[in-house]
Amino acid sequence: MNDKARAVVLELDAYRGELVRHCYRMLGSYAEAEDAAQQALVRAWRNAGKFEGRSSLRSWVYRIATNVCLDALAAGRRRALPMDLSGPSDGAAPPGVPADSALWIGPLPGGDPADSAMTGESVRLAFVAALQHLPPKQRATLLLRDVLGFSAREVADLHGCTLASANSALQRARSTLADRRDGADELGLPAPGGTQQVLAERYAAAFSRYDMEELGLLLHVDATLSLPPYAKWMCGMADIKSWLTGPAVGCRGSRLIPTVANSSPAFGQYRPRTDRTGYEPWALQVLEFSGDRIASITAFRDTALLFPQFGLSGHLSAEACFGVPT
Repeated sequence: MNDKARAVVLELDAYRGELVRHCYRMLGSYAEAEDAAQQALVRAWRNAGKFEGRSSLRSWVYRIATNVCLDALAAGRRRALPMDLSGPSDGAAPPGVPADSALWIGPLPGGDPADSAMTGESVRLAFVAALQHLPPKQRATLLLRDVLGFSAREVADLHGCTLASANSALQRARSTLADRRDGADELGLPAPGGTQQVLAERYAAAFSRYDMEELGLLLHVDATLSLPPYAKWMCGMADIKSWLTGPAVGCRGSRLIPTVANSSPAFGQYRPRTDRTGYEPWALQVLEFSGDRIASITAFRDTALLFPQFGLSGHLSAEACFGVPT
Protein backbone atom coordinates (compact mmCIF):
# COMPACT_ATOMS: atom_id res chain seq x y z
CA MET A 1 0.00 0.00 0.00
CA ASN A 2 1.47 3.37 -1.02
CA ASP A 3 1.52 6.51 1.11
CA LYS A 4 -1.53 7.98 -0.63
CA ALA A 5 -3.58 4.84 0.02
CA ARG A 6 -2.48 4.80 3.68
CA ALA A 7 -3.61 8.40 4.10
CA VAL A 8 -7.01 7.55 2.59
CA VAL A 9 -7.43 4.57 4.95
CA LEU A 10 -6.67 6.73 8.01
CA GLU A 11 -9.11 9.42 6.89
CA LEU A 12 -11.87 6.91 6.14
CA ASP A 13 -12.12 5.72 9.72
CA ALA A 14 -13.18 9.21 10.81
CA TYR A 15 -16.43 8.69 8.89
CA ARG A 16 -17.46 5.54 10.79
CA GLY A 17 -19.90 7.22 13.20
CA GLU A 18 -21.75 9.25 10.59
CA LEU A 19 -21.87 6.27 8.23
CA VAL A 20 -23.58 4.21 10.95
CA ARG A 21 -26.20 6.96 11.35
CA HIS A 22 -26.74 7.12 7.58
CA CYS A 23 -27.13 3.34 7.33
CA TYR A 24 -29.47 3.39 10.34
CA ARG A 25 -31.77 5.89 8.61
CA MET A 26 -31.74 3.67 5.53
CA LEU A 27 -32.23 0.33 7.29
CA GLY A 28 -34.04 1.14 10.58
CA SER A 29 -31.81 -1.22 12.58
CA TYR A 30 -28.71 -0.26 14.57
CA ALA A 31 -27.15 -3.74 14.33
CA GLU A 32 -27.69 -3.86 10.57
CA ALA A 33 -26.40 -0.29 10.25
CA GLU A 34 -23.17 -1.20 12.05
CA ASP A 35 -22.70 -4.18 9.74
CA ALA A 36 -23.42 -2.08 6.64
CA ALA A 37 -21.06 0.71 7.68
CA GLN A 38 -18.29 -1.80 8.44
CA GLN A 39 -18.84 -3.50 5.08
CA ALA A 40 -18.66 -0.13 3.33
CA LEU A 41 -15.42 0.79 5.10
CA VAL A 42 -13.84 -2.58 4.28
CA ARG A 43 -14.72 -2.08 0.59
CA ALA A 44 -13.29 1.43 0.74
CA TRP A 45 -10.09 0.27 2.47
CA ARG A 46 -9.57 -2.44 -0.15
CA ASN A 47 -9.98 0.08 -2.95
CA ALA A 48 -8.14 3.00 -1.34
CA GLY A 49 -5.39 2.78 -3.91
CA LYS A 50 -7.94 3.29 -6.71
CA PHE A 51 -9.39 6.49 -5.23
CA GLU A 52 -8.44 9.17 -7.76
CA GLY A 53 -9.86 12.22 -6.00
CA ARG A 54 -12.32 13.13 -8.77
CA SER A 55 -14.93 13.44 -6.00
CA SER A 56 -14.47 14.16 -2.30
CA LEU A 57 -13.50 11.22 -0.09
CA ARG A 58 -16.74 11.77 1.86
CA SER A 59 -18.83 11.54 -1.31
CA TRP A 60 -16.95 8.41 -2.37
CA VAL A 61 -17.42 6.51 0.89
CA TYR A 62 -21.09 7.54 1.15
CA ARG A 63 -21.61 6.21 -2.36
CA ILE A 64 -20.24 2.84 -1.20
CA ALA A 65 -22.30 2.83 2.02
CA THR A 66 -25.51 3.77 0.20
CA ASN A 67 -25.03 0.98 -2.31
CA VAL A 68 -24.43 -1.51 0.52
CA CYS A 69 -27.76 -0.42 2.06
CA LEU A 70 -29.59 -0.59 -1.27
CA ASP A 71 -28.31 -4.14 -1.75
CA ALA A 72 -29.52 -5.05 1.76
CA LEU A 73 -32.95 -3.55 1.10
CA ALA A 74 -33.40 -5.30 -2.25
CA ALA A 75 -34.43 -8.57 -0.64
CA GLY A 76 -35.97 -7.34 2.61
CA ARG A 77 -39.23 -5.90 3.87
CA ARG A 78 -39.51 -2.49 5.44
CA ARG A 79 -39.25 -2.11 9.19
CA ALA A 80 -41.98 -0.27 11.10
CA LEU A 81 -43.30 0.88 14.45
CA PRO A 82 -46.55 -0.65 15.79
CA MET A 83 -48.64 2.41 14.82
CA ASP A 84 -47.62 1.93 11.18
CA LEU A 85 -49.31 -1.47 11.07
CA SER A 86 -52.64 -1.15 12.90
CA GLY A 87 -54.91 1.15 14.88
CA PRO A 88 -54.61 1.80 18.64
CA SER A 89 -55.89 -0.82 21.06
CA ASP A 90 -57.64 -0.93 24.42
CA GLY A 91 -55.13 -0.42 27.22
CA ALA A 92 -56.83 -3.06 29.38
CA ALA A 93 -56.18 -5.81 26.82
CA PRO A 94 -53.06 -8.04 26.98
CA PRO A 95 -50.37 -7.43 24.34
CA GLY A 96 -50.78 -10.68 22.40
CA VAL A 97 -47.93 -12.62 20.80
CA PRO A 98 -44.64 -10.85 19.96
CA ALA A 99 -43.85 -10.48 16.27
CA ASP A 100 -40.58 -11.25 14.49
CA SER A 101 -37.91 -8.80 15.64
CA ALA A 102 -36.91 -8.19 12.00
CA LEU A 103 -40.24 -6.39 11.53
CA TRP A 104 -39.48 -3.52 13.89
CA ILE A 105 -37.45 -0.33 13.75
CA GLY A 106 -34.95 -0.40 16.60
CA PRO A 107 -33.44 2.42 18.68
CA LEU A 108 -30.13 4.11 17.92
CA PRO A 109 -27.77 4.46 20.91
CA GLY A 110 -26.57 7.95 21.71
CA GLY A 111 -26.90 11.38 20.24
CA ASP A 112 -27.29 14.72 21.97
CA PRO A 113 -30.79 15.92 22.95
CA ALA A 114 -29.40 19.47 22.85
CA ASP A 115 -28.41 19.09 19.17
CA SER A 116 -29.80 21.44 16.56
CA ALA A 117 -33.32 20.77 15.34
CA MET A 118 -32.04 19.36 12.04
CA THR A 119 -29.55 16.97 13.62
CA GLY A 120 -31.94 15.68 16.26
CA GLU A 121 -34.86 15.42 13.84
CA SER A 122 -32.88 13.30 11.38
CA VAL A 123 -32.66 10.31 13.76
CA ARG A 124 -35.96 10.64 15.64
CA LEU A 125 -37.91 7.38 15.66
CA ALA A 126 -40.91 9.03 13.98
CA PHE A 127 -38.71 10.34 11.16
CA VAL A 128 -36.92 7.02 10.64
CA ALA A 129 -40.31 5.25 10.59
CA ALA A 130 -41.63 7.69 7.97
CA LEU A 131 -38.53 7.10 5.83
CA GLN A 132 -39.33 3.39 5.61
CA HIS A 133 -42.39 4.20 3.49
CA LEU A 134 -40.14 5.49 0.70
CA PRO A 135 -38.77 3.18 -2.00
CA PRO A 136 -35.10 2.55 -1.24
CA LYS A 137 -33.64 4.80 -3.97
CA GLN A 138 -35.99 7.66 -3.06
CA ARG A 139 -35.04 7.16 0.59
CA ALA A 140 -31.36 7.38 -0.27
CA THR A 141 -31.92 10.43 -2.47
CA LEU A 142 -33.80 12.34 0.23
CA LEU A 143 -31.25 11.51 2.91
CA LEU A 144 -28.27 12.43 0.76
CA ARG A 145 -29.81 15.71 -0.38
CA ASP A 146 -31.87 16.97 2.59
CA VAL A 147 -30.00 15.50 5.56
CA LEU A 148 -26.41 15.23 4.36
CA GLY A 149 -26.31 18.15 1.92
CA PHE A 150 -25.08 16.34 -1.20
CA SER A 151 -25.59 18.08 -4.53
CA ALA A 152 -28.07 16.90 -7.14
CA ARG A 153 -25.15 16.01 -9.43
CA GLU A 154 -23.49 13.87 -6.74
CA VAL A 155 -26.73 11.96 -6.14
CA ALA A 156 -27.31 11.49 -9.87
CA ASP A 157 -23.78 10.11 -10.24
CA LEU A 158 -24.31 7.77 -7.28
CA HIS A 159 -27.50 6.32 -8.79
CA GLY A 160 -26.15 6.35 -12.34
CA CYS A 161 -29.09 8.42 -13.55
CA THR A 162 -29.75 11.83 -15.12
CA LEU A 163 -29.92 15.03 -13.10
CA ALA A 164 -33.61 15.37 -13.97
CA SER A 165 -34.31 11.84 -12.71
CA ALA A 166 -32.50 12.51 -9.42
CA ASN A 167 -34.45 15.75 -8.89
CA SER A 168 -37.73 14.01 -9.70
CA ALA A 169 -36.97 11.25 -7.16
CA LEU A 170 -36.27 13.90 -4.53
CA GLN A 171 -39.58 15.69 -5.17
CA ARG A 172 -41.54 12.42 -4.97
CA ALA A 173 -39.77 11.49 -1.74
CA ARG A 174 -40.46 14.88 -0.18
CA SER A 175 -44.14 14.67 -1.14
CA THR A 176 -44.57 11.17 0.29
CA LEU A 177 -42.78 12.10 3.50
CA ALA A 178 -44.89 15.24 3.92
CA ASP A 179 -48.08 13.18 3.54
CA ARG A 180 -46.87 10.63 6.10
CA ARG A 181 -45.93 13.30 8.62
CA ASP A 182 -48.94 15.61 8.36
CA GLY A 183 -50.67 14.03 11.36
CA ALA A 184 -47.54 14.06 13.50
CA ASP A 185 -46.80 17.69 12.64
CA GLU A 186 -50.17 18.73 14.03
CA LEU A 187 -48.76 18.01 17.49
CA GLY A 188 -46.31 20.88 17.11
CA LEU A 189 -42.54 21.29 17.16
CA PRO A 190 -40.37 19.30 19.59
CA ALA A 191 -39.31 21.07 22.78
CA PRO A 192 -35.74 22.44 23.08
CA GLY A 193 -33.18 20.01 24.53
CA GLY A 194 -33.18 21.62 28.00
CA THR A 195 -36.96 21.44 28.27
CA GLN A 196 -36.89 17.83 27.11
CA GLN A 197 -34.46 16.94 29.87
CA VAL A 198 -36.64 18.54 32.55
CA LEU A 199 -39.71 16.73 31.21
CA ALA A 200 -37.79 13.45 31.09
CA GLU A 201 -36.66 13.78 34.70
CA ARG A 202 -40.22 14.56 35.82
CA TYR A 203 -41.45 11.57 33.82
CA ALA A 204 -38.91 9.21 35.41
CA ALA A 205 -39.86 10.37 38.89
CA ALA A 206 -43.59 10.04 38.18
CA PHE A 207 -43.17 6.59 36.63
CA SER A 208 -41.08 5.44 39.59
CA ARG A 209 -43.85 6.56 41.97
CA TYR A 210 -46.51 5.24 39.57
CA ASP A 211 -48.15 8.63 39.87
CA MET A 212 -50.86 8.56 37.20
CA GLU A 213 -51.95 12.12 37.90
CA GLU A 214 -48.47 13.52 37.29
CA LEU A 215 -48.04 11.36 34.18
CA GLY A 216 -51.30 12.78 32.88
CA LEU A 217 -49.88 16.30 33.23
CA LEU A 218 -46.71 15.39 31.35
CA LEU A 219 -48.23 13.51 28.40
CA HIS A 220 -49.75 15.16 25.35
CA VAL A 221 -53.50 14.56 25.02
CA ASP A 222 -52.77 12.32 21.99
CA ALA A 223 -49.60 10.73 23.41
CA THR A 224 -48.86 7.17 22.31
CA LEU A 225 -47.32 4.19 24.09
CA SER A 226 -46.03 1.32 21.93
CA LEU A 227 -44.37 -1.95 22.90
CA PRO A 228 -42.19 -3.53 20.17
CA PRO A 229 -41.93 -6.47 19.49
CA TYR A 230 -45.66 -6.50 20.29
CA ALA A 231 -47.97 -4.92 17.71
CA LYS A 232 -50.02 -3.36 20.52
CA TRP A 233 -50.02 0.41 20.98
CA MET A 234 -52.23 2.87 22.83
CA CYS A 235 -53.22 6.48 22.26
CA GLY A 236 -54.27 8.93 24.99
CA MET A 237 -53.81 8.92 28.74
CA ALA A 238 -56.99 6.93 29.46
CA ASP A 239 -55.73 3.83 27.64
CA ILE A 240 -52.14 4.34 28.76
CA LYS A 241 -53.35 4.47 32.37
CA SER A 242 -55.50 1.36 31.80
CA TRP A 243 -52.42 -0.43 30.55
CA LEU A 244 -50.14 0.66 33.39
CA THR A 245 -52.66 -0.14 36.11
CA GLY A 246 -53.91 -3.31 34.40
CA PRO A 247 -51.75 -5.72 32.35
CA ALA A 248 -48.54 -3.80 33.19
CA VAL A 249 -49.21 -3.25 36.90
CA GLY A 250 -46.09 -5.31 37.69
CA CYS A 251 -44.09 -2.26 36.55
CA ARG A 252 -45.06 -0.42 39.74
CA GLY A 253 -41.88 0.37 41.67
CA SER A 254 -39.60 0.18 38.61
CA ARG A 255 -36.21 1.87 38.53
CA LEU A 256 -35.45 4.01 35.47
CA ILE A 257 -31.79 4.53 34.54
CA PRO A 258 -31.24 7.47 32.16
CA THR A 259 -29.60 7.04 28.76
CA VAL A 260 -29.99 8.56 25.28
CA ALA A 261 -31.51 7.02 22.14
CA ASN A 262 -32.11 8.64 18.76
CA SER A 263 -30.89 11.96 20.24
CA SER A 264 -33.80 11.83 22.71
CA PRO A 265 -33.93 11.15 26.45
CA ALA A 266 -34.43 7.46 27.14
CA PHE A 267 -34.45 5.10 30.14
CA GLY A 268 -33.52 1.55 30.90
CA GLN A 269 -36.51 0.29 32.88
CA TYR A 270 -35.86 -2.33 35.55
CA ARG A 271 -38.95 -4.02 36.99
CA PRO A 272 -39.02 -5.42 40.56
CA ARG A 273 -38.38 -9.14 40.65
CA THR A 274 -41.19 -11.18 42.16
CA ASP A 275 -38.77 -12.72 44.70
CA ARG A 276 -37.75 -9.20 45.87
CA THR A 277 -34.07 -9.89 45.18
CA GLY A 278 -33.63 -6.83 42.98
CA TYR A 279 -34.72 -5.52 39.61
CA GLU A 280 -34.67 -7.17 36.20
CA PRO A 281 -34.35 -5.49 32.79
CA TRP A 282 -37.80 -4.89 31.37
CA ALA A 283 -37.76 -2.27 28.61
CA LEU A 284 -35.81 0.49 26.95
CA GLN A 285 -38.14 3.49 27.00
CA VAL A 286 -37.51 6.17 24.35
CA LEU A 287 -39.36 9.48 24.74
CA GLU A 288 -40.28 11.94 21.99
CA PHE A 289 -41.73 15.38 22.56
CA SER A 290 -44.16 17.94 21.18
CA GLY A 291 -43.91 21.44 22.65
CA ASP A 292 -43.84 21.11 26.44
CA ARG A 293 -45.40 17.62 26.54
CA ILE A 294 -44.28 14.04 25.92
CA ALA A 295 -45.74 12.94 22.58
CA SER A 296 -44.69 9.28 22.53
CA ILE A 297 -43.16 6.53 24.63
CA THR A 298 -41.70 3.56 22.76
CA ALA A 299 -40.93 0.75 25.18
CA PHE A 300 -38.62 -1.71 23.40
CA ARG A 301 -38.84 -5.05 25.16
CA ASP A 302 -35.82 -6.87 23.67
CA THR A 303 -33.59 -6.05 26.62
CA ALA A 304 -31.18 -8.96 26.01
CA LEU A 305 -30.13 -7.25 22.76
CA LEU A 306 -30.61 -3.60 23.64
CA PHE A 307 -29.27 -3.18 27.18
CA PRO A 308 -25.69 -4.19 26.24
CA GLN A 309 -25.82 -1.81 23.24
CA PHE A 310 -26.75 1.05 25.60
CA GLY A 311 -24.27 0.08 28.33
CA LEU A 312 -27.07 -0.84 30.74
CA SER A 313 -26.57 -3.46 33.45
CA GLY A 314 -28.22 -6.87 33.28
CA HIS A 315 -29.40 -6.61 36.91
CA LEU A 316 -29.97 -4.07 39.68
CA SER A 317 -29.64 -5.06 43.33
CA ALA A 318 -32.48 -4.68 45.80
CA GLU A 319 -30.68 -1.68 47.31
CA ALA A 320 -30.39 0.18 43.99
CA CYS A 321 -32.02 3.57 44.17
CA PHE A 322 -30.05 5.57 41.61
CA GLY A 323 -31.40 6.95 38.35
CA VAL A 324 -34.70 8.30 39.70
CA PRO A 325 -36.02 9.71 42.98
CA THR A 326 -37.70 7.17 45.24
